[in-house]
Amino acid sequence: MLLLIQYTLIFSSVLLLVALGGCISEHSGVINLGLEGIMVIGALGGALVMRNLQTNSAFVMILLVILAAVLAGMAYSSLLGVACINFKADQTIVGTALNMLGTAGATVFVKAMNTAANPDDVSSTIQYIEPKKMFLFKIGSLELNWFMVVAVLALIAVYVMLYHTKFGLRLMACGEHPQAADSVGINVLRMRWSGVLISGALGGLGGITYILAGVSEWKFENGVAGFGFLALAVMIFGQWKPTRIALSALLFGLFRALSNVYVGIPFMYALNIPSGIYNMMPYIVSLIVLAFTSGHSRAPKAEGIPYDKGQR
Repeated sequence: MLLLIQYTLIFSSVLLLVALGGCISEHSGVINLGLEGIMVIGALGGALVMRNLQTNSAFVMILLVILAAVLAGMAYSSLLGVACINFKADQTIVGTALNMLGTAGATVFVKAMNTAANPDDVSSTIQYIEPKKMFLFKIGSLELNWFMVVAVLALIAVYVMLYHTKFGLRLMACGEHPQAADSVGINVLRMRWSGVLISGALGGLGGITYILAGVSEWKFENGVAGFGFLALAVMIFGQWKPTRIALSALLFGLFRALSNVYVGIPFMYALNIPSGIYNMMPYIVSLIVLAFTSGHSRAPKAEGIPYDKGQR
């Protein structure tokens, strides 16, 4: 049972961080379908720091890994900003392209880096055996990850920002009625850029959190197993509201955790269900949930619509 709680919390943290990023971007008026690719690039940035940084200080390691993942995610999400905000490209197509490019680009980069260090090594794997231990701490018998704490802090920060700051209210105004926001002096393009960059930062954090959830190495050609899309389902099921997104992340995180620990749960193991079915469960649940709830979803009205200053 402790193992189920551990995995539920870590997978929920991943989904929470990425879904909050998508939420902020869509509240600004930009649909960020590129979260999958952003997660991969954020994970790459953090993994490179873990691989190359020589330090015995857990604080320094955690801080620099977070910083690297955030900056990598923001840099990659800026491609979405340039294409969709400045050049008014189709946001769905650009997001899909970013997802494909993220995994492919990270794979090529890591393979080239490994081959340069060892001509016989053509893998896309980065190991971080010792650094990973710095991210773990225990409360009794429960082993936790510091990124769980980061996810909770991000939830609080996003909630306060959206509903209790001038910046957050202006951001949401740009996603609901950008022309009205512009008429009172709000720079819509700047606010949308802010939403995309914050989304990239949280997506990058979600990526490094995901690869630290399991083994002490990651093969980047595997990507992040659809967690970017699953986070979008969490966001929609959570109705673009941070507190509901947190509850949705726990639900989906629980189903994802079952595939890791079902062997240790006697009655589930006795069912003799193939492990692949448990791996599919969060995605099946997302389809069922969205089929029954999407009709009542209320997305920001102007999301996905390029801003035209002359339109009224």
